[in-house]
Amino acid sequence: MLTGLPRTFGALADPTRLAIVGRLSRGDATMGELAEPHRITPPAMTKHVRVLVDAGLVHRRRVGRTVVCTLRPEAFTEVEQWLGDLTTYWNSTVDRLEELLRGDSDDH
Repeated sequence: MLTGLPRTFGALADPTRLAIVGRLSRGDATMGELAEPHRITPPAMTKHVRVLVDAGLVHRRRVGRTVVCTLRPEAFTEVEQWLGDLTTYWNSTVDRLEELLRGDSDDH
């Protein structure tokens, strides 16, 4: 059962958080680096990152006085599975539709 999807998609529903995940997919980043392109305050960035941490998508650690964020790719396994299931469903549906349109159906 795909129990983490609502939490994952809820965290990713915000454009800023989605952009943060996109940035972290290219490598670790400090809170300042994450905040820079969005021109948001440090407290606002902290809230966004906290949502991603709570959803299990991001890990945050202190390095001296700096907070470094890392994407947790294993957290996206459930999303990948769900998308794979949808892809399989739609591919079979399209294949069946093509058969029907060509008249290849065994129903006739």
